[in-house]
Amino acid sequence: MLNRRHFLSSSIATATLAATPALAHKAKPYVIPEEYMPVEVSLQTPLDPGELHVDPNTFRLYWTLPDNRAIRYTVGVGRANLYHAGEFYVGAKREWPSWTPTPEMIKRDPEAYEKYADGVPGGVDNPLGSMVLYLYTSARRDSYLRIHGTSQPWTIGRAVSNGCARLVNEQATELYNMVPLGTRVVLNEKRVSTA
Repeated sequence: MLNRRHFLSSSIATATLAATPALAHKAKPYVIPEEYMPVEVSLQTPLDPGELHVDPNTFRLYWTLPDNRAIRYTVGVGRANLYHAGEFYVGAKREWPSWTPTPEMIKRDPEAYEKYADGVPGGVDNPLGSMVLYLYTSARRDSYLRIHGTSQPWTIGRAVSNGCARLVNEQATELYNMVPLGTRVVLNEKRVSTA
């Protein structure tokens, strides 16, 4: 059973993608579909509270709560073979982070990424959006996977990224404020298509 209580006000559902008033002048209006709004849900599988779980098959991210409840978000995930399942932890957090494509991204698509090889400063046009959670391995190494906002909110609910889970900026900010460093993150397996 769903508790239809949304965690963002309904006014944000029709707001622009801007996460702060300073960005509103550059933001293009984007209406967040009602079904993409965060909602508190009952979990079918018991999970420990205080964890993040991503289901790439349904484009959902769950922030687990006590009593087998969770806040469910809609996310974009890694496309094709760029999604990497596994267990990680939040090793760092940043507001309005800078971004630099990885060497693998530049090699895979030089036309799209080589121009950004020196990095992109934080701001409205940054692909990481307003907030980012950096996922680290159990060996304390940066996995180069992220949970972050996006400058392209229309990509939520699709497999389009280079491996990260992305949320609209307002929801990324909400999640960022709730999730502490050291939080366990599980990126669940992607089902193999039989098509």
